[in-house]
This record gives sequence, structure tokens and C-alpha cells, in this order.
Amino acid sequence: MRFRKSICALVATALLTHGGLADAMTSTQAANKHTTAAPISKSQQAIERKTPTIIEEKTQRTQQLKERPSLNTAKLQAKKMNRPSKLKSQHTLKSASHQRDNKFERTRTMKILESFLEQGKLADGEVALTNELKHHPRDDQARFGLGVIQFLRAIESLSQDFYRFGINDSSARGFNVPFLRLPVPTNPNPEVVSYEKLRKTFATLVDNFMKAEATLAMISDANVKLPLRFGLIRMDLDGDGQPNEEETLWKVYSSITRNQGITLDQAQEFSIKFDRGDVHWLRGYCHLLTAFCQVYLAHDSSESFQRTAHLIFAKVDSPYPFLTRGKHVYRFGDRGGDISDLIALIHLINWPVVEPERMHSALHHLEDCVKQSREMWKYILAETDDDREWIPNPRQTGVIPNAKVTDEMITAWSGLMNEIEKILAGEKLIAFWRGDDGRGVNLRKFFLEPRTLDLVLWVQGTAAAPYLEKGDTTKISTWNSLQSAFGSQFPGFAIWFN
Repeated sequence: MRFRKSICALVATALLTHGGLADAMTSTQAANKHTTAAPISKSQQAIERKTPTIIEEKTQRTQQLKERPSLNTAKLQAKKMNRPSKLKSQHTLKSASHQRDNKFERTRTMKILESFLEQGKLADGEVALTNELKHHPRDDQARFGLGVIQFLRAIESLSQDFYRFGINDSSARGFNVPFLRLPVPTNPNPEVVSYEKLRKTFATLVDNFMKAEATLAMISDANVKLPLRFGLIRMDLDGDGQPNEEETLWKVYSSITRNQGITLDQAQEFSIKFDRGDVHWLRGYCHLLTAFCQVYLAHDSSESFQRTAHLIFAKVDSPYPFLTRGKHVYRFGDRGGDISDLIALIHLINWPVVEPERMHSALHHLEDCVKQSREMWKYILAETDDDREWIPNPRQTGVIPNAKVTDEMITAWSGLMNEIEKILAGEKLIAFWRGDDGRGVNLRKFFLEPRTLDLVLWVQGTAAAPYLEKGDTTKISTWNSLQSAFGSQFPGFAIWFN
């Protein structure tokens, strides 16, 4: 159950991070003072896309009228001029033709993408963009859009499963932490959820994340752009086939944060132009979330489910039905949460390993996450524009007001990634919190030689004993540099930076 909340938290914050969406929407004027290009409305974009085509067509018609009186002369001149062109510039002409076609297709791509995203028809959008790529396999903007849709569909599928299973309002159960839940509507007639069904949900989530990552991995255009009115994107959270205004991302964010100050007009004006750096940002999140899912699926948590899943779901396939209708030891929250259930949940995180290969997979996904972070910053630091940036470099401002990225932050973050890479490779150890003999925990062995996951014994220290060894431990100076660069805002920036 703890894992389920972590997934919801990371998904929500990955998309709507650090309070940024609300701040950006409610601070449009402030943002405009710091950006060189204000968000462009859909109608303005349409005009900009059509204008070059109209001018070109008008010029061609005028040129045709001029050429008619001397057609033969024009043919002779063209014939002479075309000889060297065929010898010297054939490749250039083909490239220019491809660029013109690609520009037209990108305009078409955005029309397709905006239509399906803002109507919440993600499945139809995936089919449409897949067909576009069959006809135009070099269109990386379409490929970027397809990857975004596939990622959102993964979240949508998770939400729909939770709706079918009648997930409870976690805040009413005493977990009043905004980012620990997706705003899944209350299901008046949920189906009974079993441990096997829940495992299948997360196995499907892994497949969906990897599908999106595989699509994004095929992008090769260093200059790919994907402008989106992010707040107006809809997801069918309850699976009824009719996404409504309450299922737009700006409404989802308002519900999670209980921020009612965002208006539709502000959501319409909030625009992000995602670029190549953001391709790697999203790929990194696919790997990170997949790693968490794989750790969960590698273990048998059926006992935890049968004895405590009623804290999360309305109808649970459990041999202990009295837990949902009996007396309480000590009630907390508005809907019957009991302190004894929380204690039992912690006690029951004692999960045997059933699929060790998933732990190996989790390690590799974490390693890939570090690689994607490096690629992301390589492209972001090379940018020279300043146009609705999701994650800006120190010379840019970005769409999130007051979230300034500095050179010191990037240097500290790069140092953290280097340290994490060495820890995952087993080259550095994690300092042991109960030891005094200089040994540390080899985290790589934790993934490659998995044992029963016992939360209490890990905190106590004895569960770490099989992974203790002598070696170079991670230095406290690395973590101090993060504190110096980010201050108390490090957790929010960490989720944002990926």
C-alpha cells in the first residue's frame, strides 16, 4: 500500500511539480515579465501556421502570370539553369523538399495531437499518431507526441483500475498529504479487488511505461519541439469514455493541492514548449517509476494486502471481512481508519522474493534514469532560446515563476548523479547507520542478491548485514553541496529535475 501511494505521488509531482502549475497559471503577468515569448493561443498558432502557406501560394500564382507571355523563353532558361542544379545541388533540392514536407506534417501533427489531448481521447490519439508515423517515419514531433500520449495513457489506465477497485479518499483515512493520491472519482459500485488483480495492474503499468520509453528513445532530432497547452489535457480517470472538465490536468492539480484559485482562462493561457531535453526528462521518469514497480512485483506482499488493503480499497478479497465492519481499536480519519491497521501495515512489510529477475531489472532502470538525467542536461545547457521552457538553463527563465535554476544547482546535481552512479555500480557504499567498523552497504548487491524485504529489520539494521563490506563510502560533502545549492527546496527540485 505504501508503494501504491509512492507511485501516485511521483506521477502527480512528475507532471505537476513543486506547485509549479498553479504558480505559473496564477502568475501569468509575472511570468511574462521574465520570458521573451509569451504563450501563444491556439488561434494565433493556426494563423502563424497558415500564413507562410498563403504567401507562398500567392507568390506562385503571381509568378505563373508573369511567365505565361514568354513561356518558351522561360523553358529554355530553366533548361540551362537546371543542368548544373542536377549535377551540383540534387541533394540540396531533395533536402529542401523534405524540410517543406516535414514542416507541413509537423503542423498536421500538432492539430492531431491537440485535438485528442484536449478531448481526452488518448487511445484514439495513439492510433492516429501511430498511423502518421507509418506514413512519415522521420517526423520526430509526431513521435514525441506519441510518447507523451502513451505515458499519459499509462497513468490513465492506473487511475481507471483504481476506480474499478473503489479506491478510498486517502485524506479521509488520515493520510492528508496532497501528492499521495490521484483524484480518482468515488465509485458507487466498485468490484472486489484481489491481490492478483492488483499485481496485474502494476505489471501492466510497467509494460505501458516501457512502451512510452521505447517510442521516445527513437527520437533523433536535436531540435524537436512540442508546444502544449498543458493544463487543458484531459484523461478519462474513471473509464466511462466521457472525459469531462473535472478530468483536465488543471482540475486534477487543483484537487490534489486543494488550490481553487486557478481559472479556465489561466489554464488556457498556460503553455509549455517541450524540447529535446524534455524527451530525456520523460524517459528518465519512465525508468524511475518502472524501477519502483519492479521492486514491488519482485516480492510477495499478499499478507500485507489481505490484512491491510481495506485501508485503501472499498471491497477487498480478504479472509478478514470484520476489518471493514467491526469495532475499532483507535479510529482516525473521517472514514474508519484504525491506528492498529497502520501498525500492522508496517509490521507486515516482510515480503519474500518471488521474482528476483525483477530486482535485477529495477537496478538497470535506475542506472538508465541516471543516464537520461545526463542527456537531459546536455541538451538543456546547449539551448540558446528562451521560449516557454519546462526546465530552463541558467540563461533562461522557464514557465514556472520564481523557480530559478543556477549554475551551482546544476553542478551540485551533476555531482549527485555521479555519486548515485557509483553507488549503483557498487563502487561506493552507503554508510551503515548502525556500524562503527567502517563497513558500508553495497546497494548493488541488494538488487542482484535480493532477500526478504523486511522494513522494520532494515531500519533496525540487521537486514543490511548480508550487504555489508569494507570499501569507499559515499561522502557527506556531496550531500552538503546539495544543501548549499538548493537549501530547503531540494526535495521539490529533485522531483522536478529527475
